[in-house]
Amino acid sequence: MQRTAWVILPDAAEPGPYAVLYLLHGLSDDHTIWMRRTSIERYVSGLPLIVVMPDGGRSFYVNAVDGPAYETAMVDDLVNTIDRFFPTRAERGGRCLAGLSMGGYGAFRLALGNPTRYCSAVSHSGALGYGHWAPGGDPEWAHEARRILGPDPAGGPNDLFALAGQVSPELLPALRFDCGTDDFLLDSNRAFHAHLETLGTPHTYAEYPGDHNWEYWDLHVQEAISFHAERLGIAR
Repeated sequence: MQRTAWVILPDAAEPGPYAVLYLLHGLSDDHTIWMRRTSIERYVSGLPLIVVMPDGGRSFYVNAVDGPAYETAMVDDLVNTIDRFFPTRAERGGRCLAGLSMGGYGAFRLALGNPTRYCSAVSHSGALGYGHWAPGGDPEWAHEARRILGPDPAGGPNDLFALAGQVSPELLPALRFDCGTDDFLLDSNRAFHAHLETLGTPHTYAEYPGDHNWEYWDLHVQEAISFHAERLGIAR
């Protein structure tokens, strides 16, 4: 299946190689949304950083139990294609992930599930309980979730709560996540923060005024860029 990704390339005198940020969209959006609804191009201006925005469909960026293998597509096919066509730092220390809502879950899911691929991950307003609690609620939503996750996903490969305890400390990506205090996903973010505290897993967590909207994400993606820049060892 052919998929699309938009790429922002550095406007810099240096020919590279460049670090890469894989920036993931939320449910119901696509690869164009970050460019349409935020100033991401301006925020990374002057940084030796490539930004890749792939189309993840409604996949939650995992290999579905009954459906496409999006994790494989993102971790292997996309990364290998970007490394082949662009002057990238083709190593763990040159790759990072960020995303919002579904993409916030996806950033953590891909990073924790593939810790040799990415050095850091940031989640904004992430659906971090997806894969931890059994699908329920609206029948159509529950049916879709069961198709992706199976009927009882807790403890499995798509449960962030389980994955966080399985990564060896020396391979653990740097983790940062935030959520708005009026966001409907606040409770799941607090629960994941508490779980990481219990595990003793290093991470950065913050809550800010705001809701599940682009005003919030346009503001706080700037902090994600700064967080990643420090871990990638890059500066303007």
